[in-house]
Amino acid sequence: MLTKPEENLIKIYENSFRKNWDFEAVTDYGTSVTLTYGQMAERIACLHLLFERVGIQENDRIAVMGKNNSNWVTTYLATITYGAVIVPILQDFKANDAIHIINHSESKMLFITDQIWENIDVDQVPDLQAVISINTMDLITTGLPKTQAVDKMTIEELFAEKYPNGFSKDDVKYIERSNAELASINYTSGTTGFSKGVMTPMNALAGNIVFGLTTELVYPGCRHVAFLPLAHAYGCAFDFLACLAAGGHTYLIGRTPSPKILMKAFAEVKPTVILSVPLILEKIYKKMIQPQISKKPVSWVLKMPLLDKVVLNKIRETLMEAFGGEFSQIIIGGAPLNAEVEAFLHRIKFPVTVGYGMTETAPLISFTPWTDFRSQSCGQVLKGFMDARIANPDMDGVGEIQVRGENVMAGYYKNEQATKESFTVDGWLRTGDLGIIDEDGFIYIKGRCKTMLLGPSGQNIYPEEIEAKINNMPYVLESLVLQKDTRLVALVCPDFEAVDADKLTQEQLEVVMEENRKLVNAELAAYEQINELRIYTHEFEKTPKKSIKRFLYEA
Repeated sequence: MLTKPEENLIKIYENSFRKNWDFEAVTDYGTSVTLTYGQMAERIACLHLLFERVGIQENDRIAVMGKNNSNWVTTYLATITYGAVIVPILQDFKANDAIHIINHSESKMLFITDQIWENIDVDQVPDLQAVISINTMDLITTGLPKTQAVDKMTIEELFAEKYPNGFSKDDVKYIERSNAELASINYTSGTTGFSKGVMTPMNALAGNIVFGLTTELVYPGCRHVAFLPLAHAYGCAFDFLACLAAGGHTYLIGRTPSPKILMKAFAEVKPTVILSVPLILEKIYKKMIQPQISKKPVSWVLKMPLLDKVVLNKIRETLMEAFGGEFSQIIIGGAPLNAEVEAFLHRIKFPVTVGYGMTETAPLISFTPWTDFRSQSCGQVLKGFMDARIANPDMDGVGEIQVRGENVMAGYYKNEQATKESFTVDGWLRTGDLGIIDEDGFIYIKGRCKTMLLGPSGQNIYPEEIEAKINNMPYVLESLVLQKDTRLVALVCPDFEAVDADKLTQEQLEVVMEENRKLVNAELAAYEQINELRIYTHEFEKTPKKSIKRFLYEA
């Protein structure tokens, strides 16, 4: 466990607010709202008074649900520095799921977007003592007696009484709390359909933050564009927690992060590092790069020594500028990057790397800077923070990846059975991912234990690897490989934008897809052959990190 004073999660923010008092901390992108560290600290102090007024005790749960904004961030930090436990709820969850999480976590307060609250019946969440609008920070409803007023005026009066000379950096003094204590309960939204409350100790968050600080992924003055949902472990840990621990500036994207919005934000903010999921880079590759390099004159030039460098450098310059031009690297998480996309980006020396983690490790397990990245890996196990091993490897060395270390969860909330099943007898966390680890600690993921298929003679088939090949075919947006009896069936969602642009008929599209099936099969082993390819007319339903919810589909 991290035991140094400067590694204590609460002390990290106590020190950061004092040290960076006058610097800008967060901006609600697209609005005029920007908070300095001092202003954020003052708002946290107001929320602490609100918590006292409501009767929140140490270790009580406070839930937050809404789009990324400064109030979301302030609520999170106010909760953990008060000694309570934050329960971030993904804004994409349906009302019924949100109600279940609020009740299951025994949350006593809820900060929520007005529009989402409209779909929740207050009678279904009877234990809530107060509900606050995360849009305005006004009280929406309360179960407290009238004598316990919690409106803004009351809190302002209490604040003026407690800080008659104004609020200064010397007033930033938070609860003494060990890193062993619980910081958050994160309810997963995975591809298997079963949501569990991950109990994240402060040590796990501190482990990720300290790693970010020591490796200078974050540093004073760094700039982040937070477009991944902060209720998800990846964006929360580095775009928010680590950035503000370092004295950086986070720009919060509160709208659906379309490519147009993101490109505009990157151009204006010029982020110093970018956290992303594979989908964004893969779309840019298919829409911007692949059509260019497929044209005959360009494809011919790319085969010519020296001449190819001119074209590749031009593509690299265009990409660098599109992402703001001042970033050190783009870090891909949530899923592997398509092999063809990865190979091309590294050919042009575009600064991209892939990390690996999960909600249960808050999130990092492995990471390597792009300059040391190894093809098709997801980085090196975090030295000094995490250990990893391969359990029950097959003849090719593939087995379940198991981990232990600073970033590991305490278990699943009120689910002893799931907790027991997630850890080995000797205390290693079962990730549920299949892969190999080389002699230098680089992890290579093959697929999920639960999605691995068996060939006719017992061979291991990893559908994710086949899907990656299908997704590179013409007119393919995304795919899903399933098994029916011993046959492999690929559901393919076409790229209808490209189909319409080229004016393909349904019959022509079917011919193209059959040709795609044959081309993919030519690259696959006999036991991996796609027996049937079906056109699926809608995008597949996904988790917030853009992984397909496989459990919803069958062959």
